[in-house]
Amino acid sequence: MFVCPAMSQPREIAPGATYLITRRVLRRHLLLRPDAALTQFLVYALAVSTHRFGIEVHALCAMSTHLHLVVTDVQGVLPRFLQFFHRIVALGTKVLRTWEGPVWDHEPTSVVRLLTRAAVVEKIAYVLANPVAAGLVRHAHQWPGAKSDVSELGGGVLRAARPSVYLDPENRQWPEEVTLSLALPPAIEQDNAEGFRREVAAELERQEAQAHAGLQRQGPRFLGTKGASTVSPYSRATSFEALRDRNPTFAVGRNQGDAWRIAGAAVRAFRASYRAALERWRAGVRSAVFPAGTWWMRIYHGASVADVVLMT
Repeated sequence: MFVCPAMSQPREIAPGATYLITRRVLRRHLLLRPDAALTQFLVYALAVSTHRFGIEVHALCAMSTHLHLVVTDVQGVLPRFLQFFHRIVALGTKVLRTWEGPVWDHEPTSVVRLLTRAAVVEKIAYVLANPVAAGLVRHAHQWPGAKSDVSELGGGVLRAARPSVYLDPENRQWPEEVTLSLALPPAIEQDNAEGFRREVAAELERQEAQAHAGLQRQGPRFLGTKGASTVSPYSRATSFEALRDRNPTFAVGRNQGDAWRIAGAAVRAFRASYRAALERWRAGVRSAVFPAGTWWMRIYHGASVADVVLMT
């Protein structure tokens, strides 16, 4: 379970799960503007953080107002990875932008578990298409910030030298140079990597066309790479954004039959089991067993957690 004060529902943290992660900047300020220094810091921080916690990165796109990642949490330590990575990014951003106060929005990080191949394909394409949907560039590969391209899925490598700001060069946890390999999602076999990239490319093309059609109706021009890289980071995005009244737990993709219903039932069962165990714990029953995937109670309170049941 991953819980922060703003979250009312327990969350299962399962080793080997793949997620879409989104973290937003406070009040839609453009603090993550994709200039060279900020991009270097983001790639470096992500590489160090993923190596530290065994996280596999499949896709990423750093927008000026938010970060998108598609990752697999191999060891089931996602909360610690997010805490470490987001803290380093925030502190580095404060130095680079001479920014006082918080960097991240007060709402919790969006963590959406991707349960099917279709969901992985759609969400990776969504991440890559974000700059197009926002009217910043005409095609995803033109975005100048930290990102991955379709051709790099399962084979690309991002590199970054240690930034000259904030990080102590005498501290061994900050090496002089780091690399970040983009891995295939665990459900994709290596011999099917090219087919997977074709699927993502087709979905990306569909989402780009959808974005173009919507923007054409609105009439605005694309900002372009130069404009996106030079806009004031202290400005705020002014485009319409719907209120985020929902924070989904999982995604299964389009046309997946009963997958959504089955996944929803599993989430409800986990939450019910968790709450029952928590009630016993609060009543002083320290032998209460929480469901498999419980994180906070296990790590910080030493609570007993059920073993994962393997299907045969």
